[in-house]
Amino acid sequence: MNYSQIQFSDRKSQIDLEQLQQLFNLSAFWARERSIEDLSIAIANSEPVITLWDEQRLVGFARATSDGIYRATIWDVVIHPEYRGRGLGSKLVETVLSHPRMRSVERVYLMTTHQQEFYEKIGFERNKTTTMVLHNQSELNSLPTGEIQLQRSRGV
Repeated sequence: MNYSQIQFSDRKSQIDLEQLQQLFNLSAFWARERSIEDLSIAIANSEPVITLWDEQRLVGFARATSDGIYRATIWDVVIHPEYRGRGLGSKLVETVLSHPRMRSVERVYLMTTHQQEFYEKIGFERNKTTTMVLHNQSELNSLPTGEIQLQRSRGV
């Protein structure tokens, strides 16, 4: 592989959503069958979004969400199978972490099913105490169904 052709980008506008969908379908059991529309929404609401290219071929992807100071979460880290084992995954995560939006964050989280050892090599620690999940909140019946009114604070 000619590493001089491998390039990282943080330009969301350059992401080919069809290539991204194919990359997920091929490389990420947890992200198979994501729609182009949903991928577009996820990318629009994430910062940073880092892509890895071999010329015009999308071979890696990762994104994060963050408040910019206290907490951040890294999502959807994926490397094309033909490019694994060459340090590109580590470099991809490090690029996300070094982005200005992430640099000052107190605590960065990620979720992984089978790659704990990979992330530990980068510096992540296993954490058994803080992870909880709420699936498909649109089906919650306990929330009030009427309109919720927000009031502005006086003097602001």
